[in-house]
Amino acid sequence: MTVNIRYAVAMSTMTLLPVIDAAACCAPLTREPLDQSQATDLARSLKAIADPSRLRLLSIIAASEGQEACVCDLTDALDVGQPTVSHHLKVLTEGGFVTRTQRGTWAYYALVPGALDSLSRLLVTA
Repeated sequence: MTVNIRYAVAMSTMTLLPVIDAAACCAPLTREPLDQSQATDLARSLKAIADPSRLRLLSIIAASEGQEACVCDLTDALDVGQPTVSHHLKVLTEGGFVTRTQRGTWAYYALVPGALDSLSRLLVTA
């Protein structure tokens, strides 16, 4: 089985972040069992979004124009402090769900195209 890994560039650090395309590497869970590596990758992705604040952040970013939002708007949208929002955004970035770009003094977060789709295709029962 071939694993396709794309990379997103974290513009703030110019490092490559792996974006696992779960649909490309794995059949839906109901068709064949996951091997250890696939289970580890899937668990890492699910942990990244398994938090109400992170799910809200993803939803806000996805619903924003161009699927991109300024951190200033994201901080105002949640009832938590700026350091907590930054932590959640870092987890989502490391999980391959969003990318970060710096524009002047503000950071902008954009949804990685297909990141949520790949998880949803893996979890389908067809």
